[in-house]
Amino acid sequence: MEMTVLERCLTIGMVVLGTMITRFLPFVLFPANRLAPAFVQYLGKVLPSAALGLLVIYSMKDVSLLSSHHGVPELLSVLTVVLLHIWCRNMLLSIAGGTMLYMMLLQLVFG
Repeated sequence: MEMTVLERCLTIGMVVLGTMITRFLPFVLFPANRLAPAFVQYLGKVLPSAALGLLVIYSMKDVSLLSSHHGVPELLSVLTVVLLHIWCRNMLLSIAGGTMLYMMLLQLVFG
């Protein structure tokens, strides 16, 4: 069953509204001229590390040490991320470097 033009417009409008609310609400609740509450400052300190930890756990959950690769590409990629982060202190560079190494290992070495 296809959506009508009105339903499509309403759906697009709701998505735009939802996106705008999530983008602008923090600036309304916590203006630049006021100090953010302590719990917001705490979350700003701990959430980046928690999110990275969650990504590591999620990406490693299906790795089988009994498979043909024995988790070698994953282990090398995680080690690359850690070493790049210690060396450069740049999360984007670390994640991108580990991802590129992982994809190259899968395509060229273990493929």
